[in-house]
Order: sequence, then structure tokens, then C-alpha cells
Amino acid sequence: MADHILESRVWLARARAEVFACFADPGTLVRLTPPAYRLEIVSAPAALAAGAVLDLRLAWRGLPVRWRAFIREWDPPYRFVDVQVRGPWARWEHRHRFLEEAGGTWVEDRVTYRLPLGPLGRAAHGLLVRRVLRALWDYRTARLGELVGPLGSPPGTDPGGSATSARS
Repeated sequence: MADHILESRVWLARARAEVFACFADPGTLVRLTPPAYRLEIVSAPAALAAGAVLDLRLAWRGLPVRWRAFIREWDPPYRFVDVQVRGPWARWEHRHRFLEEAGGTWVEDRVTYRLPLGPLGRAAHGLLVRRVLRALWDYRTARLGELVGPLGSPPGTDPGGSATSARS
């Protein structure tokens, strides 16, 4: 089954170290997730680092979901990669990059994911999952602006400081 890609790029009017520090706090994941998912951190370190494991519990459409994530790469304040070790996806790899520009920071995300169940997973992706992930990312983007600082574009550039795309 083919992998799917979700990419996002958001500019925040905050220093890279400050933005990265926000992402290093496991509680930020809860704050960036819509309340309807009822995301709970079952166990996690106080701050993320290479090798950290997070055990999460959430509800998706009323169904309980357990998720274990592992921080595979950690390079503060530039980037980190988390992967699903156990959970609902056949594959989930989330690459986070933080790039300084014009006194602010670009937050770039690239999620490579695959659904289980072969043809059923492919059908679910086309009918529902792609839309659900895009809505989740739209919420996340709006919350980033509230939690970390104003969204926008670097001074002197065209407006439109955020973009999300999904492809298979």
C-alpha cells in the first residue's frame, strides 16, 4: 500500500528557540489537538529528547485509540522526528523543522503515513481520513498562533504565511 504525505508550513513571529521549546513540551501536543479527540498523555518525559517514548490515549469518533510515539531524531532547535511505534497507522513518521527568517520561525511539518487494511485503508483514506487529517492540521495551525505567537508571513514578503497540502 502506498504512503501518503501531509505537509504544512507556518510562519510564527517568534524566535526559533522559543518555538522549538514549545514543541519540546509534551503538553503542547494536547493543546494542539481538538478537544473532541480527548487526547491524554498516559506517560511521557517532562521534556522531549532523543529516545523519548510517549504513550497517548485518545478517542476518534468515540472509539478508544492507544498510540505510542518514539522520538527517533532530536536536533534542537532545528528539527526532530517522531514515529509511531504502536497505534492506528501502518506507518506514521512526523518530521518537524524550524527555520529562522526575518525575526520569526517557519514551522515545517512532513507526515508520511500509511493506513492498515490494504484496500479498505485506501478507501477510508479517500472517503474520510485525508479530510480528517487536514481539518486536524487546520486546527493545529490556528492553535499554534494562539499558543506561540501571531501567524503570518515574514516582513517584506507576500501574505499567506501558512499552507497545508496532502498527497498520495
